[in-house]
Amino acid sequence: MNNKLAKFKEKVTLNPIMTFLILTLIVILLSGLLSWLGLETNYNKINANTGEYENVFVSVTSLLNLSGMKYIFSNTLKNFTGFTPLSSLIIILIGIGIMEKSGFLKTAFTLLTKYTKKYTVTFIVALLGILFSIAGNISYVVLIPLSALLFKYGKRNPLLGIITSFAALTCGAGISIFFTSVDSTLLVQTILGSHVLDANYTITVWAFLFIMIVATIALAFLITYITERITALKLDKYEFNEEETEITKSDLKGLIISLGAGLIYLLIFIYNIIPGLPLSGALLDYSQTLYIDKLFSSSSFFSMGFVFIITILFIILGLFYGMGAKTIKNNHDFCNYLGHSLDNVGKVIVLMFIVSLFIGVFQKTNIGTVVVALFANVINTTKFTGIPLIFLLFIIGAISTLFLPSSSAKWAILAGATVPVAMNAGLTPEFSQVILRFSESFTLGLTPLFAYFIIYLAFLENYNQDKKPINLAKGIRYIMPYSLTTGLLLIVLLIGWFLIGLPIGIGTYTVL
Repeated sequence: MNNKLAKFKEKVTLNPIMTFLILTLIVILLSGLLSWLGLETNYNKINANTGEYENVFVSVTSLLNLSGMKYIFSNTLKNFTGFTPLSSLIIILIGIGIMEKSGFLKTAFTLLTKYTKKYTVTFIVALLGILFSIAGNISYVVLIPLSALLFKYGKRNPLLGIITSFAALTCGAGISIFFTSVDSTLLVQTILGSHVLDANYTITVWAFLFIMIVATIALAFLITYITERITALKLDKYEFNEEETEITKSDLKGLIISLGAGLIYLLIFIYNIIPGLPLSGALLDYSQTLYIDKLFSSSSFFSMGFVFIITILFIILGLFYGMGAKTIKNNHDFCNYLGHSLDNVGKVIVLMFIVSLFIGVFQKTNIGTVVVALFANVINTTKFTGIPLIFLLFIIGAISTLFLPSSSAKWAILAGATVPVAMNAGLTPEFSQVILRFSESFTLGLTPLFAYFIIYLAFLENYNQDKKPINLAKGIRYIMPYSLTTGLLLIVLLIGWFLIGLPIGIGTYTVL
């Protein structure tokens, strides 16, 4: 009976590719229905030039018609070739491939895990995932594959490393000790919203420091606890190939040489993002005012070439290790090792193609924009103050993230309502931005509309030893405990901070 049930479940379990195809079809049908029902709304957006409200009309665009079909067929290729996770992943995998094949990662990660407790390794991965928010979405294509290999060489289930790193990256997406480019973009909208009531209101880049430090440390411990006490116990035992893990003198020599070469490269790179020194700062965009914008603006050499910069670092580490440890003997070895991680990416590329179609179709329908705009109107009409208002803004931000994962796109709609309403209720604009950022951390890892969710799903399948593929529902189930506990932690932190009256940053409080 159990065998028959297992076989039935295997038959009805949808492959992720089929799941996203069905979701795409559902979105197309839903767009036609919602458009026919006349789902539309207006929301108030603050004009950046005049500082005044302008009324924006949004409605659902139906794709269940001839023009919709034309859009799908004419834009599918463009959406796929412009799908950033795909290009970033392929380029990064070139560097990871040579690091792995040359033996650099095996030696480095074996030494790290051999003399470090497993809880400490997990905590480091969790903390790095939260701190990596400063690097933006590139952190997903770097940390997820490296975490899988870290756990693998530490003789632990690599799925655990993938889940932990993705949980840390998504649950920590709205938490940043450093002032990031995303924070800078949101801050512009927050200041505009505050000027509706107070034309002289100013916000500094240190306005969120204290609450972010506490949230970072608390979340890192929380993720470590869930990984070790819940997720690790649920995963099946991982079967390892019997490999020699003894570190030889040749391995150590290669490691020392590669780390020295990598350090020289990093010093040159760092020098080129420091302004004001002789011949320095070549990678910055000097049209920007804030340093973080000079570093991460869309026009900066640093931002445009960051993926390639990281890949070159990985290639240097792998190449010099191979030369020192004698695992790379000639140019043929070097070239073959570059493609090592790309040997089995066929299914990943197909999956990314379908996901790019799904996300492109959903964005074209405007469903997410309309949903968030409706929430903005709810905020405008609310009479809540204090804790009920904090809770309402947190829930609205969390649900909005499911439909519109982009922080800047979401806040551009919500800020015009959220900031003035919060100020009228006695809350500072800075605190309202913190509420939004924390609410994103609650649900970002649960939405397949987040483009980098597919990186997580692809690597789960890549290291999956079960005959059944890891489907979308299973990927979400792995993250659910992290998301739920993160949401609880952050709402308690927000309410506690409000009740005690602690400063959320330098010179900034929760109340006006």
